[in-house]
Amino acid sequence: MIGLYKDLEDIAKAGKSVRVGLIGAGQMGTDVVAQTTMMKGIEVVIAADIDLQRAKEAYRIGQVIGEVVEARTPAEADAAVQAGKFVVTRDYRVVTDMQSVDVVLEATGVPEVGASAALRAARKGHDLAMMNVETDITVGPILNWYASQKGVLYALAAGDEPAACKELYDFARALGFTIVAAGKGKNNPLDRYATPTDPAIIQEASRRGLSPNMLIEFIDGSKTMIEMAAVSNATGLVPDVRGMHGPHATRDTLNRVFTLKEDGGVLNKMGVVDYGIGPIAPGVFVIVRTDHPRLREALILRDMGTGPYYTLFRPYHLCSIEVPLTCALLAIRRQSNMMPMDRLVSEVFAVAKRDLFPGDVLDGIGGTSFYSLIDTYEQAKAECMLPIGLAKGARVLRPIAKGQPISCHDVEIKPSMIYQLRQLQDAWFEKRISEGDLLLAVDQLASEPIE
Repeated sequence: MIGLYKDLEDIAKAGKSVRVGLIGAGQMGTDVVAQTTMMKGIEVVIAADIDLQRAKEAYRIGQVIGEVVEARTPAEADAAVQAGKFVVTRDYRVVTDMQSVDVVLEATGVPEVGASAALRAARKGHDLAMMNVETDITVGPILNWYASQKGVLYALAAGDEPAACKELYDFARALGFTIVAAGKGKNNPLDRYATPTDPAIIQEASRRGLSPNMLIEFIDGSKTMIEMAAVSNATGLVPDVRGMHGPHATRDTLNRVFTLKEDGGVLNKMGVVDYGIGPIAPGVFVIVRTDHPRLREALILRDMGTGPYYTLFRPYHLCSIEVPLTCALLAIRRQSNMMPMDRLVSEVFAVAKRDLFPGDVLDGIGGTSFYSLIDTYEQAKAECMLPIGLAKGARVLRPIAKGQPISCHDVEIKPSMIYQLRQLQDAWFEKRISEGDLLLAVDQLASEPIE
């Protein structure tokens, strides 16, 4: 993103801006609104949220100067933006279907909404910046493929650990280093069985301005699994073991811990994703290796150690504060900073948090019924593991013991758009559907009319 500030300044000087349509005005979405007020050449012109008051609050908290009006149709939203007003709406389809946005930013964290919004944005000709990693690890490959078919771009947004990790990965690959491991520091104590109904969790979530479910997604490890699956699916790196290792480490010991077992580390192989527990967060890292004698001498002079393993470390990720950079990169330079490959490398599946019985209905990620683990897509497929993006609303068909992975045979998956899209994606992976038929089928999913 070198020199991107100059591009934004030039746009501002011309009296224009990158117009962002925001879907999801929670904590992260509100941060984006606030951050764009500090930048030149970019603004959030419309914010959609099922809670209309929350969308209005995003503009108030963000200290946006200007009139804020409600729109119920894309035409109303376009007219308001053209008149220099800011817009709020309850229906995300108003954002995807209007013309006066350059980039749609999905920030709900809800897999079903994320998939629907991504499809609709692409069909309407809008680039998409995806903060919704839960959607990406479930159907990201087909969303990216569909965007390319429509001549638009799909990107995982900058700022969160996946994109920050990918930044280091790209740097290391460009220099020809061997990639040993890419990972993040986990920034909450790990408790697989934590639930959002715990009074202590409710209190801590309130203190931090989070929903209890969002906090649990961090604490029970689900978010870490999700984020590193996104890195895996964008790079080809794989989890070394189910759930990854997650050893204790510090910034100074990363290149001794994330090395091969024969060299004193925890890894069975190189080319993996993982995470560390300890004083690493909010940083991300890539461990690289070189055996070139001249380069090892040069790295000693640069205080990188004696090798052959070296740590590349980014000590921060600014989450939603960095997201507008992805929107600008898409609109101005026609570049995506991160996208999934045309296949899933890793899968994140559900594991029972408590004994489950026939008739129970699974709640969502960060809930009371399941936590998440990562494995390779092929292994999860072989065992018919339940992807977490499809878990919400699934009805239990037979007893599942606490701590047991949930199989697709154990539940009846709730019919949904994302489930249909996932089935199409699986058929595409297995070459059971032609790309022409696939395009027609996805077009149909993307074309739900606004009532």
